[in-house]
Amino acid sequence: MIDEGVIKFRCNWTNKPHGIGVPQVLMDWRDRMHALRLIGVYQDINIGYGNISVKCPEGMLISGTQTGHLETLGASEYSLVTDYDIEHNSLDCIGQVKASAESLTHLALYKADSKIKAIIHIHNLEMWERLLHKIPTSDESVPYGTPEMASEIQRLFIESGLPETKLMAMGGHKEGLIAFGATMRQAGEVILSYPN
Repeated sequence: MIDEGVIKFRCNWTNKPHGIGVPQVLMDWRDRMHALRLIGVYQDINIGYGNISVKCPEGMLISGTQTGHLETLGASEYSLVTDYDIEHNSLDCIGQVKASAESLTHLALYKADSKIKAIIHIHNLEMWERLLHKIPTSDESVPYGTPEMASEIQRLFIESGLPETKLMAMGGHKEGLIAFGATMRQAGEVILSYPN
């Protein structure tokens, strides 16, 4: 069974326009990651991968689930997460799409360090294989998008150099890497600093 792009949390979704401006820098970096094929779709199984978010006064803006096949995203392909409870595996979101399946992981990073304002989750097999266990790496038994991954992120913040590298490999999520920064540009440049 393919375990990619599956929402594993309780999603309390309000299907209506979120009504806030999506920063152009967020849309530009998402489309750039797509052009580099770091966000996209597995054609053989028609499942999207990768996502991007920013922290905002209203909550978190994140690319919608299963939007990886789209070359460019407009404001309506982003979801606004307004509330969440990692421990109880749930979140509330507003938008014309549901929040990404990786939303809890993004929220755990924002919670771990208030200086983080932007996150990019990419997929790249060569980069992942090269960096696995050379950069902070989550335990391979921990699935993406779960409260367990949130706990794993907290552990990595305490026990590894994750605050410094601003990049982690997802041990149990083949190809998955997460970069973050104080700005979207910083998060993007972390990824671009590693040849892929």
